[in-house]
Amino acid sequence: MVTDIEQLDLGKRYSYADYITLKFKERVELIKGKVFTMPPALSRKHQKISSFFHGELYQLLKKSSCHLFAAPFDVKLSNKDDATVVQPDICVICDKSKLKDFGCETAPDLIIEILSLGNSHKEMKDKFLVYEEKKVKEYWLVSPQEKSILNYSFQEGRYIGSKPFVSGETAVSVWLNGFKVNVDEVFEE
Repeated sequence: MVTDIEQLDLGKRYSYADYITLKFKERVELIKGKVFTMPPALSRKHQKISSFFHGELYQLLKKSSCHLFAAPFDVKLSNKDDATVVQPDICVICDKSKLKDFGCETAPDLIIEILSLGNSHKEMKDKFLVYEEKKVKEYWLVSPQEKSILNYSFQEGRYIGSKPFVSGETAVSVWLNGFKVNVDEVFEE
């Protein structure tokens, strides 16, 4: 059992069985067997944006069969050959059979990731590729620095991106009927 993050060899590939034995306070994600550390505490701005999305989605989904979760919440996207466990900022799962005691097994329907300093590369490249491979129906990347939202929807075997949604515009979901947000409200101080 690993009880200190210093015991990890960040160059090694880990399995899901390894992941569930990690017993330290730091949060990590596993993408194709590679360990990625997560920031110890999210900024106030990050938390505010996450709360905004959670509130909007809660209102939309409260009488539906879909389930809404916020990090920390494990999403296991592993298959036989790789180990991937992520903790999206926000995720929506409409197939109850995907929900397990530990979190979600297989792809959520909608994932929203909020970029912060130090995680942009992971969110924009590593997670993008995994989410596309696992066929997450829709993936939103929210950039507090740019005050913009990128929306990718899974169509014809790959992600199709919208133009960036910026100030003065409304970001609209391709997959989740009725989900739209005013970009200025998302980033309002």
